[in-house]
Amino acid sequence: MVSFSFKGRSGAPERFGVRAGWSRDTVIGMADVQPIKDFSDYIAGALGTDLTGSTVALGELTLELEANKLLKVLAYLRDDVNCQFKILLDICGVDFPERERRFDVVYHMLSLTQNLRARLKVQPGENTPVPSAVELFSAAGWWEREAWDLYGIFFAGNPDLRRILTDYGFEGHPLRKDFPLTGYVEVRYDDEQKRVVYEPVKLTQDFRNFDFLSPWEGILQELPGDDKATVGEDDEAAVKADK
Repeated sequence: MVSFSFKGRSGAPERFGVRAGWSRDTVIGMADVQPIKDFSDYIAGALGTDLTGSTVALGELTLELEANKLLKVLAYLRDDVNCQFKILLDICGVDFPERERRFDVVYHMLSLTQNLRARLKVQPGENTPVPSAVELFSAAGWWEREAWDLYGIFFAGNPDLRRILTDYGFEGHPLRKDFPLTGYVEVRYDDEQKRVVYEPVKLTQDFRNFDFLSPWEGILQELPGDDKATVGEDDEAAVKADK
């Protein structure tokens, strides 16, 4: 295996491993190409039909794939000597209610060795499970719990798929776009029962008379100090009367 150094986007020297079979002319030529484009071509060539799409936009690499290929692609990006995306930064969801495959599940990965990031996108339906990545990245456990809690995306194989941000008795998934802004229940502390109670949301409001006048025009009663404002006016009126 051959490796060489070049200046990446940050200007710092980077290491890019080159597999056997690549000529030195190829290696030297690659040093003049933007690193993220090299990765895009290299990964697309290596994974082939395991990907449904690969794009580079604004200096960021995005890979699209089917859910059943997720673990294979994650393992490849982590273990391949030319990639080494060993850090899973986060897993997040995006909701598109009008789409047949309602959700995007997005994985952000970081390679410290190559000083590059990669984004993976999977598009499951509302009732389609996504394979859990816990066996490859232990940090995925909490990210998957969060996506399950807030979006209702099910991760098959997660050993502890419980809610993590909402209460255990919470109804629905609050980051879905069809979730009501008011929610379904409200929480308050009951002083008589000495505990927190859950009640259906009540938005009723007692009848009120709203005063839309300016606060300076709406005050009719005399305030302390207002009498001083009329002293000069009374004196001026008395002088005019004497004339």
